[in-house]
Amino acid sequence: MNPERELDLGLEVRLRQGDPDAFRQLVEAYKRKFYGLAYQYTRNHADAEDVSQTAFIKVFRSIGTFKAGSSLNAWLYRVVVNTAIDHIRKRSFYPETLARPEEAGTASGSPDPARSAEAALLRKKLDAALERISERERTAFLLRFDHGLNLQEIADVLDVSVGSVKSYLFRSGRKLRRELAGAGLRLSEEVPHA
Repeated sequence: MNPERELDLGLEVRLRQGDPDAFRQLVEAYKRKFYGLAYQYTRNHADAEDVSQTAFIKVFRSIGTFKAGSSLNAWLYRVVVNTAIDHIRKRSFYPETLARPEEAGTASGSPDPARSAEAALLRKKLDAALERISERERTAFLLRFDHGLNLQEIADVLDVSVGSVKSYLFRSGRKLRRELAGAGLRLSEEVPHA
């Protein structure tokens, strides 16, 4: 069995029993993931923190509604996505800032300035392009390629079929490829394309 799934199953049982240590463990295991996804929606540090905290509160209050046997990971992501979307809808604007928060450290310890600049430019263009596709396509793309969820988990988050997720990923890949090609950039072949 997948160790993450075992962790999720253990957490789920303990959370349902009201174990405060289980909730602390959940927060530690998911706080960076929640924040990262929230930031991708809000593009603002303070808003991302608010969304993350609100999502954790919702998880704590509604763990009893989680269907046993389902993916806890997917359910948690659904809570964050819905909380972020609600937050954005309550605000009548989408912030202009496109830069991502600083990643904690680098693989080599000293990043190559040229590669860092190129990666930052690509991410800025990708983020701008992501704002121009549908909410479901954007969510599917971010969950798959930035957060590594599998197709079934994304389907659970979006409450759609796996076929719909494939369609969202295909359309988002095609649209993003077209947008980035117009800017002289290329999207990885990992992203679905026509």
